[in-house]
Amino acid sequence: METLNRTLETIGRSVGGVVGKIYQAGRDTIDVVLRTVLPFIAFVGLIVGIVQGTGIGQLLADTLAPLASSLGGLLLMSVIIALPVLSPVLGPGAVIAQVIGTLLGTQFGDGNIEPRFALPALFAINPQVGCDFIPVGLSLGEAEPETVEIGVPAILFSRMITGPAAVIIAYFASFGLYS
Repeated sequence: METLNRTLETIGRSVGGVVGKIYQAGRDTIDVVLRTVLPFIAFVGLIVGIVQGTGIGQLLADTLAPLASSLGGLLLMSVIIALPVLSPVLGPGAVIAQVIGTLLGTQFGDGNIEPRFALPALFAINPQVGCDFIPVGLSLGEAEPETVEIGVPAILFSRMITGPAAVIIAYFASFGLYS
């Protein structure tokens, strides 16, 4: 009888420990969502609303779309979109990439831009990807404030290098795709 009591006690403690850990994980999850994810979602909603409501997205797309007809133009487009001041603003919801992508897709479909620029254009309109999420990712990783102060600008400036590099790689990778 005593062995049965010990067995039941051991099982009860084990189940209680598992339930306690799951409960604490749920509390931690809710805390992270409330402190990090929801403010980020509000920020993204605000930026998307401003970009779409003011017409800035369409204006930028109309300005940048003509650059897609040459490698030099695509490189310039990539650098402009990757500017550390612009990329976190252009990133949320990929609004700019969607608008420019739609305009460019129409131009490619109409034959106004050679198809060989389609793959490099895809990389030229997307160097801002992830730039809006960097601070959130660092805070989810519980980075120190000094890490955030240095990490965010470092990643933003690195996109100015990797964006055009991706366009060049895509340009050479597209040889023979559209023959």
